[in-house]
Amino acid sequence: MNSTVLITVVSLSLLALVSSVILYFVAQKFKVFEDPRIDEIQAFLPSANCGGCGFAGCRNLAEAMVRSDSFEGLNCPVGGEAAMKEAARILGKVAPVVDPTVAVVLCNGTPESRPRTSRYDGTADCRISNSLYIGESDCSYGCIGNGDCVRSCTFGAMYLDERTGLPVVIDEKCVSCGACVKACPRHRIELRKKGKKDRKIYVACSNCDKGGAARRACKVACIGCNKCVNVCKFGAITIENNLAYIDASKCTLCRKCVAECPTNAIVEVNFPPRVSKAEPVEENASI
Repeated sequence: MNSTVLITVVSLSLLALVSSVILYFVAQKFKVFEDPRIDEIQAFLPSANCGGCGFAGCRNLAEAMVRSDSFEGLNCPVGGEAAMKEAARILGKVAPVVDPTVAVVLCNGTPESRPRTSRYDGTADCRISNSLYIGESDCSYGCIGNGDCVRSCTFGAMYLDERTGLPVVIDEKCVSCGACVKACPRHRIELRKKGKKDRKIYVACSNCDKGGAARRACKVACIGCNKCVNVCKFGAITIENNLAYIDASKCTLCRKCVAECPTNAIVEVNFPPRVSKAEPVEENASI
């Protein structure tokens, strides 16, 4: 009896020892070396895991930075210049100079400008609404207004204006992660370069219908009249599919196109009020 127990214990001990040796050599054979610099870079990233960099998470971006020969195509919009400089310092590389951007809504169709012609009585979801009908107005291009973009923003940088029914971007909180851009089924939001003092000029319209139809659907729609194109001396404005577009990389923020637009489809943000020209004084006017 005792010999049987002893043999069993010895056998199991030898089996465990052999298994341990085998597992050790297997572990050494398939051991994955992880560069410690990945942890260093990740420590400087914001840990937002928002996907704005194009990767699933901050660690994935850190791994890509370590493995890549350069930072071309790699950028953390949330961490910004500071995070990229730290990553460059750790890796001994040159940090790219990336112009900061901010989300803008390419629709300005308020109820006063874009009257409601129907009413949707369904799930308050932009994707579902967009797949079922054109919207509550005659503009099939405008913002649906169910707030998918607002719900996608994890930084509290957007809200729905109760009066206009349109999303509003809070520039100070926007980190340019692009979540709202992806959430909009009509692609009515884009990331635009921040100008000096956060000033922006852009066409707040996405209607590709011809002038008459676009204007009937919305009073502030772009009608593709080319007036903005003709007044721009820097070639920053183009017309495609009956719709004007301002290239932020070429725009000098001179505001001439804003004053020229007959429908107010071009908006200016964070500019001082325009100074009205003083009326000329008649020579014989009494003082």
